[in-house]
Amino acid sequence: MGWKEEGKPALDDRGIFSTYISDLCFPFLQTKVEGMIVNSLSLCYHNKVILAPMVRVGTLPMRLLALDYGADIVYCEELIDLKMLQCKRVVNEVLSTVDFVAPDDRVVFRTCEREQSRVVFQMGTSDAERALAVARLVENDVAGIDVNMGCPKEYSTKGGMGAALLTDPDKIEKLEDTLSLVKRIERTGIAAIAVHGRKREERPQHPVSCEVIKTISEALSIPVIANGGSHDHIQKHLDIEDFRQATAASSVMVARAAMWNPSIFLKDGLRPLEEVMQKYIRYAVQYDNHYTNTKYCLCQMLREQLESPQGRLLHAAQSSQEICEAFGLGVFYEETTRELDARRADLLARTPEEVGESAEDISGVIKMAVKFDRRAYPPQITPKMCLLEWCRREKLAQPVYETVQRPLDRLFCSVVTVADKKYQSTLWDKSKKLAEQTAAIVCLRSQGLPEGRLSEESSSLHKRKWEAPDQDPGGPRAQEPALPGELCKKPFVVLRNSEESSLEGRSHFPRVKQGAGLD
Repeated sequence: MGWKEEGKPALDDRGIFSTYISDLCFPFLQTKVEGMIVNSLSLCYHNKVILAPMVRVGTLPMRLLALDYGADIVYCEELIDLKMLQCKRVVNEVLSTVDFVAPDDRVVFRTCEREQSRVVFQMGTSDAERALAVARLVENDVAGIDVNMGCPKEYSTKGGMGAALLTDPDKIEKLEDTLSLVKRIERTGIAAIAVHGRKREERPQHPVSCEVIKTISEALSIPVIANGGSHDHIQKHLDIEDFRQATAASSVMVARAAMWNPSIFLKDGLRPLEEVMQKYIRYAVQYDNHYTNTKYCLCQMLREQLESPQGRLLHAAQSSQEICEAFGLGVFYEETTRELDARRADLLARTPEEVGESAEDISGVIKMAVKFDRRAYPPQITPKMCLLEWCRREKLAQPVYETVQRPLDRLFCSVVTVADKKYQSTLWDKSKKLAEQTAAIVCLRSQGLPEGRLSEESSSLHKRKWEAPDQDPGGPRAQEPALPGELCKKPFVVLRNSEESSLEGRSHFPRVKQGAGLD
């Protein structure tokens, strides 16, 4: 991806990029979209302290925590253009966030109003047209766009991204080349440039070159953001200003020092790690961060304390709830989860009317707006198992599931019949198995019965060993997807199961051809 001097990325020429450049920051000007003013001010990069982009670290909880402690600007982790272009923008009313959701329902990027004027979206790209498309996708929800030109890791460079944009085998890498390049890039109209004071082949253990950053800073009129000082220079807040002066940069970007303790941004000094971690966990729960990401970030903070009793509890944790309990936040988790569940139920209960779902598809059906989240249940327990167990205890016929697939979007909806009554979720699912689980949830909740959730007290079912436990995938940390629109006028594909086996792994549903949306 080369650069034209009139300010647009070139589509055909390979750029000649030297080794010290890290990121290019693009400004947003005032725009008006459908009567709404967005990004009314360009992001200022002068005299700022910035949370650097870090893979797996720069998710929403960490960004909000950094802002709490005094960061002026926060970067998200590098997100690849191809992945982002598959995403759909979804307003998450439960969390009050804007989510960019992949086809598999995984949230690739989540942001909120609190950070809108200070978050910079960093993308990994090697194609100008894709980069522009991603920028247009997120521009109303972020304060700036950054192109990663510094990551030396193989997962970035093998796709022609990151530090691969700095490569040119026919050009000797000299400082003069770097100065020539940054001046050329400056003429494109970028708002700022971040410089990581190491060469592509160097790693954090190598000393950062403050002199190189200083030379680049003095050669440009746009802000230069100094990066790479965590190992040698930045251990406390006062060190950030010392690093800025040593590099003559306009601003400083902090990576690992902030990952180890985000209160590095606090002018009053570092806060106790226990306090910082608890604050991070609260954000992670409030914004439904996947527990594996939360666990990773906490491990980076604990570092040498990973072998402590608390570190071992963290290492053993397999859910957000267990993480909270390890840090004395079990009650907070339960209260927050109940609040989010109530908010979700309230919003989803109104959804069918808002999207025009027909209430006359199946008469006499008890309906409820629910979703099955696999993460909320133990590995070998599902709502279908709980319902089947209850029917056996009550000496009722086993549940019968009838599932339909909507041709328009290939989503599924299931109705379960128990004791001559029918139960159905008003929300459609991406697979037959998930649809059956939601139908079972409706039945259990309607009867006031336990459904096997982790938050419920243990029942006899939890202790029972099943020969073939249901392994329905709940997918990765899936957020609630955008609901489908109007019903398709085409006839449904009907999948019937009149004699379901007592073991959920054996389904008598007819096989659906490939591509029909089954997991």
